[in-house]
Amino acid sequence: MRGRTSEAGARDLREFLAGAFQLPADLNSPAEETAPDNDLSAQGSSHPEDSTPTAAPTLDPDLIPAIPQTPSSMASPSRDSDLRRTFPAFAPRSGDHADEAPQFAETWWGNAWVTALEEGALDPKRLLRGRSYAEKGHVDAITVTPGLVLAYVKGSRARPYRVQVRLRTLADADWERFLDAAADRPGDIAALLDKEMPKSLAECGVPLLPGPGDLAPQCSCPDSGHPCKHAAALCYQTARLLDADPFVLLLLRGRGERPLLDALSRRNAARAARAAQEQEPAPLPGVRATDVLAAQGERRLPPLPLPLPIPPHPEQPPVYPAAPGGPDPFALDQLATDAAARAHALLSTGRDPVGDLTLWQDAVRLAAARPGSGLTVTTRALYASLAKATGRSTGELARAVAAWRQGGIEGLAVLEEPWDPPAGRFDRARPLLLAADLPAFRPWHNHLTHPHGHVQLRLGRDGLWYAYESEPGDEDWWPRGTPDLDPVGALTGLGAPGDL
Repeated sequence: MRGRTSEAGARDLREFLAGAFQLPADLNSPAEETAPDNDLSAQGSSHPEDSTPTAAPTLDPDLIPAIPQTPSSMASPSRDSDLRRTFPAFAPRSGDHADEAPQFAETWWGNAWVTALEEGALDPKRLLRGRSYAEKGHVDAITVTPGLVLAYVKGSRARPYRVQVRLRTLADADWERFLDAAADRPGDIAALLDKEMPKSLAECGVPLLPGPGDLAPQCSCPDSGHPCKHAAALCYQTARLLDADPFVLLLLRGRGERPLLDALSRRNAARAARAAQEQEPAPLPGVRATDVLAAQGERRLPPLPLPLPIPPHPEQPPVYPAAPGGPDPFALDQLATDAAARAHALLSTGRDPVGDLTLWQDAVRLAAARPGSGLTVTTRALYASLAKATGRSTGELARAVAAWRQGGIEGLAVLEEPWDPPAGRFDRARPLLLAADLPAFRPWHNHLTHPHGHVQLRLGRDGLWYAYESEPGDEDWWPRGTPDLDPVGALTGLGAPGDL
């Protein structure tokens, strides 16, 4: 392993597997190039477009911070979360012939990404230009979300191009196979924590690494190449991200680092509990009650012991067996884990972190904490029970859960409570949208609605913009995407400005 001893890797593994539950927390205007890459054969080996971009916040390519900070760039200001990470721009590589190295990436999984790019490309010359752009630091800060890599890439004009690279996310069944394979080999988990990608995980029957044709680039430049040099530059820089942290690849495939480690922790705890149940329990030492009562008259009881120290974190609940006609074991585990986390917070801080929630808000919180996506049989039963207890329909509950997962209690308030924001941020939003080549949005209270009636932005009292989608004309609005301080940034992931 790189940079750690085996003892350090084992210690990190134990720390990650100890956590079981976490309470819920809370512009591009395309510039036209005068000569697209279709003229590469006429230009020969010279590259008149190659120019060193103005200095931008950069980092050492070998040292990516564990919690990346968003630099000042064309990228919209955002909040990193389990499903969204923003990485600062890479510094240009040193050396006059850095772009002539035989391999761009340093790890086998980073080179597998580069191989998927190069074998799926239609024009090797565009790849060479893109690699040169990457080597010279033309790629701005990179944002990674499930199925999407987004960055601005500087070309020949002053305004950079907006580039996206899409990759299909894995299905739930694929993730189950991946988690089973990882849980069977604790050494693979330790390797992941040490920022290594074991080949055994990549070969467990789940398509983690992309193949030729799996990467789908999209760029705002006029070049129709597949990929264009700007998209190729972003792909090359993404390989460097994968070198430093293989969890970036897992995020691209649909799962963030913390949810994956939590799922592995629950899986290992369940296996340990089953193994403990299979063992014969040792007899417990004890004293007959009659002997204790008889001795009370002869001696004074000793003083009570000091209170036990507060545990560092809530413990895992036991594994609940499934019985015909009995309660759902998974629901019992969720409620027990939630109760343990609330009790630990009350013991540590003296207050219940969710004690001020209304019955409806608490029901939405519990439903939103249910892992997974889609309404399974057990999830439908949970939704029906919570909806009946709160006097709401299951459809209302499902929409509220989507709002909670989008922004917590503030996201639920944005869904249910229109309000009139003061002049300032709300008034400046419409010119920003127009500057991004979007049509004039219609204002109503804290809402801005696309004239086609299929996209809507809502300003929350926390100053963030929340994106919503509906079928045109239906007024059936559902929360989508990640809240953002910038109205254009909140639309990231819903499509390019031309698609909206």
